[in-house]
Amino acid sequence: MPFLKSMPERANPGHVFQAYPDIYGPWSEMSQAMMNGPSPLSQGEREMILAYAAGVANCEFVYIAHSEVAYAWGVKEGLIELMLEDLEKAPLSEKIRPLMFFVKKLMINPANIAQEDVDSVMTVGWNEQALQDTIAITARAAFMQRIVHGHGFTPMPRSVAARHAQSRVEKGYVNIFPKFAHEQKD
Repeated sequence: MPFLKSMPERANPGHVFQAYPDIYGPWSEMSQAMMNGPSPLSQGEREMILAYAAGVANCEFVYIAHSEVAYAWGVKEGLIELMLEDLEKAPLSEKIRPLMFFVKKLMINPANIAQEDVDSVMTVGWNEQALQDTIAITARAAFMQRIVHGHGFTPMPRSVAARHAQSRVEKGYVNIFPKFAHEQKD
């Protein structure tokens, strides 16, 4: 049950976004560009970063929601859970693994990020845009964690998250909210 009495029992961030469109309309536009715009990272990789960052921060709501989006984009089902259990042993490519160690450190101990953390990402072939995108996505996870925990939102069941994920893949981060939807062009 959300902390604010004006919200429905199964409220989620979308209720907040639509209640405050001047703030969250631009946030949705930024999220669309970040998660679905041009990037060296695939959409599935970006959702995996978001879900993993939320998972290491113990934000079950965002972790469940975005792991299902990652899976809808083609990330191997169960991979994010394996990453949370043991990032070193998770079946990741040697290119993505250092990026995920960077995400973990940035999410749990951001003040300790150092040049060697950046270098470990660049050494395996990522460019500055990939790192910038990773930093922004990790920051988005932290922001959403505060929205979810601050409002007292209850995580949705995975089956519901999976249905929502498919809608997010099809509609993106703006058109999923009726107040923000852009007219579709043929």
